[in-house]
Amino acid sequence: MKKIFLSLALAVSMMASAQVFEVGQLTKLNTPTDTDVKVAGVSADGSYVLITNGSNHGLRRYDVATGQTTTITTAPGAGYNVQISNDGQEIVYRETKFDKQGLRKNDVIRLNLATAKTATVAKAQRDASAMVTSSAKQSVSIQDRLMVVNRNGKNVVVAPNGKHLSYIWASISPDGKKLCYYVCGNGCWVSNIDGSNKQYIAHACRAAQWYDNNTIVAMADEDDGHFTTASRIVAYTLDGKMQVLTNDSMIAIEPYAANGAVVFSTLDGEVYMLNVK
Repeated sequence: MKKIFLSLALAVSMMASAQVFEVGQLTKLNTPTDTDVKVAGVSADGSYVLITNGSNHGLRRYDVATGQTTTITTAPGAGYNVQISNDGQEIVYRETKFDKQGLRKNDVIRLNLATAKTATVAKAQRDASAMVTSSAKQSVSIQDRLMVVNRNGKNVVVAPNGKHLSYIWASISPDGKKLCYYVCGNGCWVSNIDGSNKQYIAHACRAAQWYDNNTIVAMADEDDGHFTTASRIVAYTLDGKMQVLTNDSMIAIEPYAANGAVVFSTLDGEVYMLNVK
């Protein structure tokens, strides 16, 4: 396994205002090269990474310790917004199908990785955001461009910045108390779970993921109107610290957080794990 070490000087040079993480080893994972690989998720302990392709077609499990890759499913849409249980034993993914009228629908599948047994959680969901991100007995999804928080079985529309705007990339903090979300054309925000006390994070902070209850990781991408021309992985804390974690030697996209690590892919189909603390 090829290993690349980030020097302290490089980490300091990339730091924007204050250090969020102590940056450690950057490792290129030996993922398959037979398709345009991108990360779809990582277990909380960082022991395995879920990968898919650029079209979210299929889902494979990459074991970090052994470098072995196992196919989970070849279902279309399976790589979009996958959910992994806190203990890493179960995943929930979608399988996209089209009905006789040509309408796209999603079956939501739960898979036990140890037994390989599957169960259908929901069938023929029309909403493309049938998948949710959850914490304890709460979940959040995007429906009709708005966030919908389900708490103990009750759905509540949450729109901290107004119902006239479009919300994407919504997630709940590990302690279940906060939302992180992106307002299209505006930027990344954090609020309380009920939408109160909203806090602006940054505009170039997309596809954000919670690292812990005070820290998020995201991508700061740039484009020319047609193609992505640059993208870096960034970290923000809710008390105002910000750090750039990757440099311009790669176009790094869509990070996922594990305990002590940030995993991301590049537009070249490579997957990296960055150790942090």
